[in-house]
Order: sequence, then structure tokens, then C-alpha cells
Amino acid sequence: MVNNVAEVQKALAFQNYIATDEIATVLFLATQLGKPLLAEGPAGVGKTELAKSWAKATGMPLIRLQCYEGLDESKALYEWEYAKQMLYTQLLRDKLSQILTEAETLTAAADRLSAEENVFFSERFLLARPLLKAVTSDEPVVLLIDEIDRADAEFEAFLLEILSDFQISIPELGTIEAKHRPTVVLTSNNTRELSEALKRRCLYLFVDYPTFEAEMGIVKSRVPEISDQLAAQAVEYVQNLRGLDLKKNPSVSETIDWAKALVMLNANAIDKPVLETTLTVLLKHESDVQKARRALLRGQSSDLDDPRRRGGRNIRPWN
Repeated sequence: MVNNVAEVQKALAFQNYIATDEIATVLFLATQLGKPLLAEGPAGVGKTELAKSWAKATGMPLIRLQCYEGLDESKALYEWEYAKQMLYTQLLRDKLSQILTEAETLTAAADRLSAEENVFFSERFLLARPLLKAVTSDEPVVLLIDEIDRADAEFEAFLLEILSDFQISIPELGTIEAKHRPTVVLTSNNTRELSEALKRRCLYLFVDYPTFEAEMGIVKSRVPEISDQLAAQAVEYVQNLRGLDLKKNPSVSETIDWAKALVMLNANAIDKPVLETTLTVLLKHESDVQKARRALLRGQSSDLDDPRRRGGRNIRPWN
């Protein structure tokens, strides 16, 4: 168990996750206070990776609930395995028939059948989904509720009780309380505003695109074989691209992919042919590719020459 913020940073760094002081501090406080951590920010800045890296750093299993539109309680909590229940009913048909035959009245038969309900509504027929798995785990876990902003507001409201009490009510079985309070990390790409009620229950963390120095550290930790010069050039280009009005900015994970691609191509520097042939590793919309080519290859964007941009760096475009 970590005892301070420095140990959190060190533990994450051992998993090749470069955490800022703010990220390490909020994560440390969330674990100490037993509160969920809500990480918001652009897609691809390392919010999900933070939960994964923390699970590895602490040795706790990671349980992930991927949110999407239409997600409901049955997909997040539990379902009854009706097919398995029907199979058991068929196998025990003769025994059930004997029990009911011995009843003298319909009321007595109903009472006898009711007494056997626990056989069919027990944990052997319960299919646990991520939230129930986290609550019933015999060991502490990291529960990642990924992209909560994709889920409906109704599901978000349902989630409030679980995040407050860490217990789940199953009508057939009763209330199940968490054996160990899980470390909960919720992520949001800010596609919609989350409720104040949810935010009150969490410690809040905004994860932005990293600075030049931070992204350099990330690239060097994930692609150690890349040269310092090539890594610096790659990060400079990516950071300048994020200053353009693109449909989708290149994420940190795409910076890493590009760095790996450059190494695989045995590139010593990012020249015009390399950039033209690998730009789609970073950009995933044709309009963005064309805009970047105009800016980077023809020098048609003053943004790229503005030293006030993030990191204070600029690239001399090719003419």
C-alpha cells in the first residue's frame, strides 16, 4: 500500500505511466478517502490507462464496465441464467412432480413449490456482471467504469446508490454488501454534462493533453528504442497538430503508435516522404489529413509558426 504521493508516482512510473503531480495527488487521496475518482478530459489522454496501470501497480484485479448508450442494470449488475434454470427444471421434473403429488390441496402444492424457490433462485444461477463482481470479490479490486458519459442519465442515476453504499439489492437473495470497498475510477470524454449528484460522490480530475516534456517522457518510456532526436521531432509535430481545428486531435496513444511506426521504418528523422506516408497513423479523418498536409507541408497555417502554442515549440513547414 502506498503511503504518499511520491510513492503513487513511483508505482505508476514502474508501469510506464507518467503521472503529473496533480494526477498522483488526486489518485492518492481517492484511495485514502475511499472515494471514486472521476477523470474527465479529451479522448486518448490516458484516463483508462490510469486505472489499468494502478491495478497493475497495486496487484489488484481490474474489473471493467464499458459504458454505452442503452446500458441497463441487467448488463451492469447481474442476470438470471434462465436457460440453466430450465435445464435444472427438466432434470428435477420427476422430483418436483413427487413433491406436488403429495400435496392434498392447490394451496398446499403452491406452498411446497414456493419452498423450493431457493433452489432455482440461488447464486448457482446468478450471472454476475462487472458491478456485482466488484462488490462480491473476495479481494480488493479496481473497478473501471469507462466512458460513463456514453451511458444514459437513467443509468447514471442508478449508479449513485452503488457508489454511495457499495451494496446491491437482489430481490430473490436480499442485499449484498461489498466484502472489500473497490477502488473506483470513472472516465468521461465530456460528450455530455454529468450530474452534480455523481460529481459530489467523486474526487474530480481533469486530464488534459500533456506538455511537451511530459509527452516526451511518455514516448521514451513506451518506445525506449527511439532516439531522443526522433522522439522530440515526433512530439513537436503532434503537439502542433493539436493546435489545428481538426475533427479529432491525435491522442497520446496515437503519438506512441506513430513513434513505434517510425522506429519500425528505421526513420532517423521525420522528412517529407515519411510524414506523407505515416500521417494517417495520427489522423483518422481525410479532412484532417488534408488540413495537416496543407499546414505541415506547404506552410499555410500560421498556427504552426506561433511559439506561444503549447510547449513553446514550432515546426518549420516544408515549402
